[in-house]
Amino acid sequence: MRLFRVQRKFTKAKSHFLPIFSQQVALAKQASVALCGMVKSGDYSEWAKLEKEVKQCEIQGDALLAEFYETLYEVLIYPIDRDDLQMLAMYIDEFLDQINTSAKSMMLYRPKKVDQPLMDLVQYVDMEADAMINVISSMADMKANFSSLVMQCDRITELEHAGDDSYEEYIGEIFRNEKDAIELMKYKNLAEVFESTTDRAKKFSDHVRKILLRYVN
Repeated sequence: MRLFRVQRKFTKAKSHFLPIFSQQVALAKQASVALCGMVKSGDYSEWAKLEKEVKQCEIQGDALLAEFYETLYEVLIYPIDRDDLQMLAMYIDEFLDQINTSAKSMMLYRPKKVDQPLMDLVQYVDMEADAMINVISSMADMKANFSSLVMQCDRITELEHAGDDSYEEYIGEIFRNEKDAIELMKYKNLAEVFESTTDRAKKFSDHVRKILLRYVN
């Protein structure tokens, strides 16, 4: 009977956390799509609407993180260590927070134009969100989905590296060619914020790799 209770708690922990993680990454995807809409639109009123959507996603993400901690305290036995679960939830939340920061930066700076490299950086963020969704959906059975998990982590790493390259090339380009000093600083700051968002996704994928090393034999 005691062994049965332990097994039930183990299953309960697994079933409780994955839905929360799934909701977190779904919010990140919704926010990244809205951010893509902002950089593709030249309408400031549309920017304001989409920025509010991103903010609502961030607020819901904070609520999910609070729910995660409540669940973490309730369940005593876990398929994965408490610290690893906590870090996974935090990295998803940081990614969503940084998307929100990116949207707020667009509204703050209101650049005269959004150059293609900036659009590319935001597209990388959106594709990272897709990969994060795939990672979480595969974590129900990490052993069976090991190859898929590694592939998605590799995908996030590739996108983060592509973001680094785009950022560096763009910074060089605007410092060579942009004559308006105020606009130059706007473009530079936006590029930094967008590139930092791609970095947050890589923190998530790096931690998933650690989990795979620790728990998949």
